[in-house]
This record gives sequence, C-alpha cells and structure tokens, in this order.
Amino acid sequence: MAKTTTVKTINHVLVPKHTMLSDKEKETVLKQHEIVVGQLPKILTSDPAIAEMNPKIGDIVKIERPSYTMGKTVVYRVVVNG
Repeated sequence: MAKTTTVKTINHVLVPKHTMLSDKEKETVLKQHEIVVGQLPKILTSDPAIAEMNPKIGDIVKIERPSYTMGKTVVYRVVVNG
C-alpha cells in the first residue's frame, strides 16, 4: 500500500503567497488605488489558501504570483462569507 503525505495547501509549491494586510496596510492600499473595499475582487473565507489564517469578513488579502514578464504580480482580494 502506498504511503500518503499530507501537505498544507498554503505550503504547496503551486499556491501563490497569500498575506493578510494590517489595518494600516489596508488603508494605504485603498488610498493608493483610490478605491473602496467593495470594489476589490472577492475571496471566500473557506478558500483553502487562506482558511488557516482565520480570515474575517472585510479583511484584505495580498496575493503575490510569479510573472514571466514582470517578475512578480500583486493582486488584492477582500474576504467575504463563504
């Protein structure tokens, strides 16, 4: 019988880096992009990539993905119920 290994989703090589922003960072990002929280794309509280971070509705998650053309792409998502 094959041995199975459990890997936490957040530590998987194919999952981009997810970071919860502090209230100050959240304010800075919103001001920098001249938007309000409701204008951000959404991410569910149940998303496996952030579930272990104990997200609260309204938190903002910074997602950093590798990019061949830019080196790194940064996107932001607001946490919603789900």
